[in-house]
Amino acid sequence: MPVLQPSRRKRDPGPSPHPAERRPDSPQTAPEDEPGARSSPAALPQHLLRRLRPADREVLWLYLLTRAGIWITAYCTRWLFPDDGDTRSPAPLLAPFLHWDSVRYLYIARDGYFPGQAGPWRGDWDNREAFFPGFPLLLRAVHALVPDWTLAGLLISFVAGAVAVVALARIAEWYLPGTRAGGRTVLFFLLSPSAIFLAAGYTEALFLAFALPAWLAALRRNWQAAAVLTALATTVRVSGLFLAAAVGLHFLLTVREHRRWRALPWLVLPALPVAAYHLFLRVHTGDWMAWKHAQERGWYRDFHTPWEAWANTWRGAFGHSQTTGYAFMLQAELAAMAVGLLLLGLLLWRRRWPEAACIGLSLWALGTSYWYMSIPRAMLLWWPLWIALAAVSLRRPWAKSAYLCLVGPLTTVFALTFLTGRWAG
Repeated sequence: MPVLQPSRRKRDPGPSPHPAERRPDSPQTAPEDEPGARSSPAALPQHLLRRLRPADREVLWLYLLTRAGIWITAYCTRWLFPDDGDTRSPAPLLAPFLHWDSVRYLYIARDGYFPGQAGPWRGDWDNREAFFPGFPLLLRAVHALVPDWTLAGLLISFVAGAVAVVALARIAEWYLPGTRAGGRTVLFFLLSPSAIFLAAGYTEALFLAFALPAWLAALRRNWQAAAVLTALATTVRVSGLFLAAAVGLHFLLTVREHRRWRALPWLVLPALPVAAYHLFLRVHTGDWMAWKHAQERGWYRDFHTPWEAWANTWRGAFGHSQTTGYAFMLQAELAAMAVGLLLLGLLLWRRRWPEAACIGLSLWALGTSYWYMSIPRAMLLWWPLWIALAAVSLRRPWAKSAYLCLVGPLTTVFALTFLTGRWAG
């Protein structure tokens, strides 16, 4: 994060059907495990492949193609946009991906949160406690097998992204049964402007690898799995708490049988990682609010009213107080907030209360700082947005072409911006 200076079908699908009422080929069901499928570690890959449906493989193929496109863009960036215009050699292979938060996560994974005697009591402190520990912990673990830190982070995002797109496609098919909504949703998602962050050593892919299966489990009313996966998502980003609110509200709106109320205590589980992290920071800093204070010191995330935040962002975007690169990205922040508000209105109109709760909390958290920051990236986490776009395009085929033609250039611009080391939201 930079430190800026202030100045389907058209009917609304109802609750998921009882398992006995589902069609054998519906997206809600998974094939039964064959006897002996887990009999040995060598059988695990075959077992996982058997659980992938043809639609899942199609989505993964699309995912691989877009990863190849990003690597082609990164290769061109190394040659066309060097730091030194007179150089005769390109930057190292992985250099385009090691920028901004990728560097911060690397430092946390390698050195810890408070190396030596460093901490918020020092004037040159980098406020690293503002970043949740899930990604750095996994990065440190993967580094034990992959010596290069940058490559380890890219591998995490690559594998996590594959899990996320399969889960997103299945969620889309749940909302829009009998359509090809899964592939269309993933296409719009992977070609969105901020999609470059799914390939970098950032938290978005890992968060979605937990959050989207968690929501899918909640749709299937598997509350224990939903709670565990949401808790894992919460170790990665504070946004996991917004997902936990959606899961909890979905539970309250759908639970009908008395025996299912016994799952209610599981829904407290996602709060535990946040409590544990705050306790960790309290022990090391003496401050229960160390995470919040780090956000305030580093990125002006102290509370402002929504209209103040909009006004401050507008002045930064159009008031010639920032360099053009930052001003452009602040313009993107305003556009992303507008999209988020439209999405929230649509969800409320359709009475999608749990999804609206998740998006609304996200917008409130992002829209009440001094100015907007990272909202375009946060759009990757708004799974109802990509499903809604897919639904529109299925009803109006021209919408797909319009989306690809209008968003494609922005996606390229955002990718080049990040890969050349500039702030990209």
